[in-house]
Amino acid sequence: MIMTKNLTFTLLLLGCMSSAAADFSTVEEKLMAAMAAEIRTEAEKMRDANRKPIETLKFFGLRNDMKIVELLPGGGWYTKLLAPVMKENGELYVALRSDTVKQRLAGQPGFEQIIYIAEDANIYRPEGARHYELELVDLGVSDVDMVFTFRNYHNFATNGRAAMNAAVFSALKPGGIYAVVDHNRRHMQPDDYENRRRMDPVLAIREIQAAGFILVDYSDLHYRPDDELRYEVGRATVTGNTDRWTMKFKKPE
Repeated sequence: MIMTKNLTFTLLLLGCMSSAAADFSTVEEKLMAAMAAEIRTEAEKMRDANRKPIETLKFFGLRNDMKIVELLPGGGWYTKLLAPVMKENGELYVALRSDTVKQRLAGQPGFEQIIYIAEDANIYRPEGARHYELELVDLGVSDVDMVFTFRNYHNFATNGRAAMNAAVFSALKPGGIYAVVDHNRRHMQPDDYENRRRMDPVLAIREIQAAGFILVDYSDLHYRPDDELRYEVGRATVTGNTDRWTMKFKKPE
């Protein structure tokens, strides 16, 4: 009886793993096509080996039928990959400081389905401060499967990060995933010029858990042992090779 139960459990587990792999195989095909698209610049393509988008999105569990949000898209490096994946069966929302990516992708074939939200959120840096504040009640969307933020968490002061975490928690459905990647920083290291764009992962875990999330997994995909965590991430000797933490949180079901 025990052997039968164990066998049944094993078969169910293998079935789930096979299903998950099949789900991502479609995503991977679409990602590879998006990575080769003409809309991407050579500079963007050169970052692929370092940023490992396929491996990163596989770790987070992206599927092409999800409802997802990308926070603070910057110039649209990830947006150009996510939009083609989600075009047919999913929904892609882009939130916060999305003006640049909106201008770059406006009218471009294949990017018409992107929905821009929380465009009027107040993001500001007080005079003399190193980090930004964020006044945000919600993202303007609900029942979301996954929210991403890539190398943005460090930009905000404590209250700003708390506001962002609360808004993400509200937007996600139960069981939804909060996917966070950021430049690593030594634990409890005092603020200085060199670490101002790095984030203590232990502090990030504490803050995100305090918002109600559960830490479910982490990855060393972006571990860089030759980054001494001593220098500003934009320095020529560091940029493109920073040690980054990659963590997956879940809203309780």
